[in-house]
Amino acid sequence: MTITTTTFTGPRFADFFDTPLPRGLRELAGGMSWDDVAATFASGAGPVALSDRTIASLAAQPAPIAALTAMLYDTGIAVEMLNFHQLRAGGQTATFIRGTDGMHTQWAIGWSESPTESALRAFIACANRLAA
Repeated sequence: MTITTTTFTGPRFADFFDTPLPRGLRELAGGMSWDDVAATFASGAGPVALSDRTIASLAAQPAPIAALTAMLYDTGIAVEMLNFHQLRAGGQTATFIRGTDGMHTQWAIGWSESPTESALRAFIACANRLAA
């Protein structure tokens, strides 16, 4: 899988969408620029942070997010999705996830032409934000 990065500069992040950002994230990111939002909430273009470990995993789940959840759980990383929102903007899909590890909650964002890839990026970003 090739992961490409989309970068926007200029207006507020919220201005890219015809509908309001999800409640909760709206207060945190509504006035931020795209670059600030990406730096804060979108660390999903890379691998899940596993400290010094490298693993290979296989999951037989019916959907990509379920498979990723199972793979993370098998490595000892618990992520429960509390909120899931997707918005379209300019041929792209932004996925907004609020997740918890049972002790902390974090918002994360994924962005891609593919809704599925956008969701996976957001989920990885959420796992990384919870682990930080």
